[in-house]
Order: sequence, then structure tokens, then C-alpha cells
Amino acid sequence: MTTVLEKATHSSAATSTWNIDPAHSSAEFKVRHMMISNVKGKFSGLAGTLTLNEGDVSKSSIEASIPVATINTGDEQRDGHLKSADFFDVEKFPNMTFASVKVVPNGAGESKAVGDITLHGVTRQVTFDVEGPSQPGKDPWGNTRIGLSATAKINRKEFGLVWNAALEAGGVLVGDDVTISLDVEFIKSVNSGE
Repeated sequence: MTTVLEKATHSSAATSTWNIDPAHSSAEFKVRHMMISNVKGKFSGLAGTLTLNEGDVSKSSIEASIPVATINTGDEQRDGHLKSADFFDVEKFPNMTFASVKVVPNGAGESKAVGDITLHGVTRQVTFDVEGPSQPGKDPWGNTRIGLSATAKINRKEFGLVWNAALEAGGVLVGDDVTISLDVEFIKSVNSGE
């Protein structure tokens, strides 16, 4: 089955704009807790735009923003602590953003999106492993949609998220490595044409 990315490398140059559908998109993370198991959380309210260059996927770009105060780990007290100045400090830094600097397709419906994540007032370059985008499809209301999944791993300390607590038996309460997983659905902008 030929993917959109594979078709794009063989078709004439055409650029289309796709907007994130926040109702059908999610950003999740997991981090080690007490060096025993992973705690997972998610954010909602994703916003952003994919500019897909169908003639040369490497010239595609994506920008996205996530309101950090939407964090939900399933525990209200923990969520409150994560929103505080100990962690995300959502009053001072309300959004996490990503802006790609390059996309490197690998010819198998997958690519790497390299870009800058700004979190907690710190910007670092991160590489996402991307699956997709999927084949376009029409929804019941006539919109054209595509989807993709992406994952990356960051070290939270590189973004100034350094709070921790030592455990009596050794080790720490919160791990440093955080895995980010995105499942994003896009709607083609009406100004993009077919």
C-alpha cells in the first residue's frame, strides 16, 4: 500500500495545509515513578498546522502548541503539583510548543521530524519518529482528514524540570527520561484545494 509520503515523493509539487483537530488528537507522556513503574499522563487542546509539500516531503513543516494546564494523570493532587512552580509552572509558562526545522522521510511511510520544543521557558531540539500521515479520507461532513503518530524521548532536566525527592531505599521519586507519544488527526484547510 502506497502512503501519502511515498506518493508525495513521486508527484508534482503541491503544498496543502492541514489543521490539527483537537477533538481527535492526543499528547501523552510516561515517566518512571519510584524507579518501579511508569506513570502516564495526557494533555488536551492541541492546536497547530501541518504544511505538507506533496512534491518534496522534506520541505514539509509542522507547528503545534499544547496548553500545559490541561495535564491529566488521573490524580488531582499530582496534577496540581505538576502545574505548580516545582514542575511546569503553568502560570508563567502556559504552553509547550513544537516547530519543525526539517523532515527526513525514510520511504517506508515513516519519517523523522526534527524541531524545537519549548517547554518551561527552555528550547531544545528534539527528533520525533513519525508514522504516517495516513491516506486521506472524507468524513461525513465533507472534510478531508489525515492522521499520524509520533514519539520522542526527552530528558526533563534539560528543560529545567529538576524537582525530585530521594527515596529512603535509594533512587529517586521521578525519573529523568520522559517518553512523549502523539496521535494527531488533521483536517485539510478549505483554502488548500484538492
